[in-house]
Amino acid sequence: MKTAILGSGAWGTTLAVLLHSAGASVSLWEYNPTRAEAMRNSRENAEFLHGAAIPAAVLITADAAEALQGAEVVLFVVPAQKMRENIRAVRHAIPNGAYVVTASKGIELTTLRRMSQILQEELPETFADNIAALSGPNLAAEIAAGQPAAAVVASVNIQTAAILRDALNAPLFRVYSTDDIIGVELGGALKNVLAIAIGALDGLKFGVNAKAALMTRGIAEIGRLAVAEGAHHLTLAGLAGLGDVIATCSSPLSRNYSLGFELTSTGVSLEAILQKRHSVTEGVATSYAALEMARRCAIEMPIARAVCDLFEGRKPIELVEALLRRERRAERDI
Repeated sequence: MKTAILGSGAWGTTLAVLLHSAGASVSLWEYNPTRAEAMRNSRENAEFLHGAAIPAAVLITADAAEALQGAEVVLFVVPAQKMRENIRAVRHAIPNGAYVVTASKGIELTTLRRMSQILQEELPETFADNIAALSGPNLAAEIAAGQPAAAVVASVNIQTAAILRDALNAPLFRVYSTDDIIGVELGGALKNVLAIAIGALDGLKFGVNAKAALMTRGIAEIGRLAVAEGAHHLTLAGLAGLGDVIATCSSPLSRNYSLGFELTSTGVSLEAILQKRHSVTEGVATSYAALEMARRCAIEMPIARAVCDLFEGRKPIELVEALLRRERRAERDI
C-alpha cells in the first residue's frame, strides 16, 4: 500500500526504511525545507538517525500535499504535543478513504487526549473507522540497523486493525492487531514515565532488586490508569505494555531512560538537559498528564508523582524513601 510518513525524526525515518523494505511505496514528509533537501542529497537523516541509509526510492519532501498524494496509509510520527497542529496543517491533503495511524506515544497535556482522539477530533467523520495507533517495544536505532522487532496496531474497527497489521508488517518487523486502542496508546505513553523513573534509579546506582520492584509496581500503576480509562488489562501485559516497558527501561537508547539517569547521576536540572537535546523526550509532558488523568479517575500514581517531584528539584533519595514508606497493602489492591 502507498504509505505517507509525516514526521522525519528517528522513528519516522526508520518506518520509511522499514516499510520500503517490505515493498511499500513510501514518502517521508519533513516540514523544514532545508533539512528535507539535505536528507534528499545525502540519503541519510544525519540529525536523528545517523548512519542509516534511506533508499533512493523513498520520496523525501517538505511539501505535505506531495507526500500525501495517493496515499492509502498515513502515519503521523510527530511529537505528541505538536500532533494537533500538524494534523491541522496537512489534513486538507489526506486522501479520502486513507487509513490514518498515529505512531506517536504521548498524551496531549492541555486536553488529556490520546493521539487517536486528536485524530478523531481534527479529521472529518468519514475517517472515524480508519483511525489506528501503532505501538510496541520499538527502539528506532535497533530496527534501522536491521534487528528484529514486533509491534501492535490498534483500532476500534478490528477490520482496520487487521488491514494495517498486514500493511505494516515487514520481514524483520512482526505486527499484531487488537481493538483495544485505549490500552495500546496508554501503555505506549505511560511507559515513558516509568522509563524516566528506572533511569533515575540506575543513576543512583541501586541494584537489580530495586529496579525489579520499581518496574513491577510501575507496570501495576500503568495498568491501573489504563483500565480506569477503559483499556483491557491483558493489553498491558502485551507488546504495547510490558513489552515496551522492558525495552524502554533497559536501554540507554531510550531518551526517557537516559533523561532519568542524567537527572540523578549528574545533578543537572531538567531544563538544562532538555535544552541540549535535539529530540523530544515525551515522558516529561506525559508525567504531568498522567497525574491529571489519575486525579480525574480518582486513582493513585505514586511513581508518576515522584517523577514530577524529581523534575521540580526534590532530592532523589527522599523520593525513594517516600515510596518505601507508603501505606502497606495487598499486592493486587488497586
